[in-house]
Amino acid sequence: MRLVPTSMDIVYEEVGDNIDKFEREFDQISENEENSVGQLIKHAKMRGETDESTVLMLNVMAELYRKMEKIEQLLSNGASKYLQLSSEALIKHIGLEHFKLSAECLEAGKDYYGRLEIGTFPKREIAFFFEAVEPSLAKIKNIHLRDREAWEYYMMACERAMIRQMKGLE
Repeated sequence: MRLVPTSMDIVYEEVGDNIDKFEREFDQISENEENSVGQLIKHAKMRGETDESTVLMLNVMAELYRKMEKIEQLLSNGASKYLQLSSEALIKHIGLEHFKLSAECLEAGKDYYGRLEIGTFPKREIAFFFEAVEPSLAKIKNIHLRDREAWEYYMMACERAMIRQMKGLE
C-alpha cells in the first residue's frame, strides 16, 4: 500500500443502523455533480462540438454555476443540504484505496460514511463509505466512479508534488 502526504479535512460518522440515510445522501451528492450545465457540456463533447479551449471555458462556467447554486441554497435555507455528521478529522496521507488520519479516532472493523471536499479543479464534494482497518487507517469500500477518478487524480498530484520536493532536497 502506497500512501502520500496531504492535508484534507473529512467529516464522518459510523454507519451502524443508519445505512439508509447515508445511502440517500451518497446518491444525492453524485446527482448534484451532474447539474444541467455539466450535462450540456458532456453532450457537446460527445457530439464533437467542442475543442479543448472551449471545454476549459465551459468547465469554468459550470463551476461558476455550481457556486451560484450553493450561494442561492445558503441564502434561501441558511444551512447545508447535507447531513450533519458527528465526527471530523484531518487526513494526513492518501493512497488509491486507503487513507490515514492524523489521530487514532476510528474503531477497527467498523464501517463509516464520510464526506470531504477534494482539491481538484473544479473542487468537488465527494462522499464514500469506508472501513477502519486500524484506528487511524481506513480502506475505501464504496465511492462513485467519477469521485474515484477525482480521488486518484488528486493522489497522483500529491505524489508528483512529493517527488518534486524530494528532488529539490537532493
